[in-house]
Amino acid sequence: MFDIEEELKKLPSKPGVYIMHDKTDAIIYIGKAVSLKNRVRQYFQSSRNLSVKIQHMVSNIDHFEYIITDSELEALVLECNLIKEHRPKYNTMLKDDKSYPFIKVTVNEKYPRVLFARSMKKDKSRYFGPYTSAGAVKDTIELLCRLYRIRTCSRKLPADMCKDRPCLNYHINQCSAPCQGYISEEEYKESVRQVIDFLNGNYSEILNKLKDKMMEASDKMEYEDAAQYRDLITSVKQIAQKQKITDSDFEDRDVIACAIQGDDAVVQVFFIRGGKLLGREHFHMNVAASDSRMEIVQEFMKQYYGGTPYIRG
Repeated sequence: MFDIEEELKKLPSKPGVYIMHDKTDAIIYIGKAVSLKNRVRQYFQSSRNLSVKIQHMVSNIDHFEYIITDSELEALVLECNLIKEHRPKYNTMLKDDKSYPFIKVTVNEKYPRVLFARSMKKDKSRYFGPYTSAGAVKDTIELLCRLYRIRTCSRKLPADMCKDRPCLNYHINQCSAPCQGYISEEEYKESVRQVIDFLNGNYSEILNKLKDKMMEASDKMEYEDAAQYRDLITSVKQIAQKQKITDSDFEDRDVIACAIQGDDAVVQVFFIRGGKLLGREHFHMNVAASDSRMEIVQEFMKQYYGGTPYIRG
């Protein structure tokens, strides 16, 4: 039997997503928390001023589960994925099906661009994100294009090369004008590689440059410029948050974890579909004290996937 009071005592003070079930095991509510312990306990405190809708939801909770994440960002993205997948009764569904933005690098083009994207597509581009701030994404794309002189036009290169004059961005030194052949394909792709290096987590170089420029502007009492550099630093730091909840490889995979105590074991399977963590399931096993974790997982996989016709390792 699930004892709610006892389970509340076990909640960790870590970020994550909590999932409320009714007595039929249906998911009725999904939420995120900076501290699972504080947030989930609030629902069951009689002194809390809860809305009628939430009171009704709480009265239908039979049991709950939770998934710990490494950051508030991961909790936010996971909550979004799970709500879209399960559409719980008491969650407010957004009419516009809100999604979090990505940064898209069109590596399939000879002269790639860095673009804002609302979703990932199987178009051979590289995607980074999702991120929680659309404004930070746009600021960062603008900064990267300016620093590395990446083109922002929609010209199809090399087919449209030299068909028109270079745009204003070239004249203000913010584009290397690959449309005119002013930079070789190899040199241009080296600039793109540095952009990808940044998006993969090498933020220190750009942050240091921005901090130096901010201090220089401040020393010259150019406070508006200093404020702009400060805002760019904030945007870059927002982009710097990493998450593992959505992956850009679109792969389907199961992630298996195992916990053992005496002759009991619990095996947890996380389901990743289309690159998104969409759910999980747990299984209890009776094991021998001498069984190793590897042996338990191997035996579980034999039983769990025994009827599966094809599994790619």
